[in-house]
Amino acid sequence: MTSKLDQLKKITTVVADTGDFDAIARLKPVDATTNPSLLLKAASSSSNDELLKAAFKGSNHDIGLACDRFAVAIGQKILNVVPGRVSTEVDARLSFDTHAMIERGERLIGLYEEAGIGRDRILIKLASTWEGIRAAEKLEKSGIQTNLTLLFSFAQAVACAEAGVFLISPFVGRIYDWYKKSAGHDFVGADDPGVQSVTRIYNYYKANDYKTVVMGASFRNIGQIEHLAGCDRLTISPDLLDQLSKDTGTLERMLKPGNAGEARQSLNESQFRWASNEDAMATEKLAEGIRQFARDQEKLEELLAAKA
Repeated sequence: MTSKLDQLKKITTVVADTGDFDAIARLKPVDATTNPSLLLKAASSSSNDELLKAAFKGSNHDIGLACDRFAVAIGQKILNVVPGRVSTEVDARLSFDTHAMIERGERLIGLYEEAGIGRDRILIKLASTWEGIRAAEKLEKSGIQTNLTLLFSFAQAVACAEAGVFLISPFVGRIYDWYKKSAGHDFVGADDPGVQSVTRIYNYYKANDYKTVVMGASFRNIGQIEHLAGCDRLTISPDLLDQLSKDTGTLERMLKPGNAGEARQSLNESQFRWASNEDAMATEKLAEGIRQFARDQEKLEELLAAKA
């Protein structure tokens, strides 16, 4: 029997949400994504000690540059395994500084190009703040494609599409976590708020012919993945990919172009900020996500300096 993972790969581009090269090689996704938390885990492995030392040695004692060099080194290793792209994230502490995010994104692309890797294989990840979306808009116009992460609200999705970003990563599991805690009970299947959020965004994009790719992220269980089968892309952890690879049940396509979607919208900065203010879940989870990635970035810097 065909596994659900193999069935999913026929209708959705499967992306590995990990920096674990063995898992990527075993599960054979098309693309891979990384973030500060995954890079911290990679840096903690003794197998990457030489990469850490090389990153620091070539940084002229600039710890931020050393972290970028390590991120690119991990990205290079991943690109030796996947046929598609890798997403590499800009320092989360820059999430409210448009100019700084543009500079850091350009530096990451420059490091990849120095290593002989074309920008067509890289996505620069930025937090979906107003400033991050503006930075992405400018990077896209200069030929650097972006992945807007920590996306929790419809307003963020609208602004990203209007800015012409290449890809968005709505965080299914973290939306689910917030509503589960708030409501005091679980959600399953089509009732899952995270599933509903991505379904709404997907239908809106397709109905209005936006080219921005929708990549569901941050899954808690395979039920969420199953209910988003057919989404442009899904980035999935190795544990859940393994579960899908062992399940031989039938996987039904749930998302596809042609479904009804809302009329095209456009948001200026004040409208975007008001919509964000009115969405308690999105406001809390965006701030929490940025803080978490910032703390992991700081831990990565400490670990890199110590090992170097």
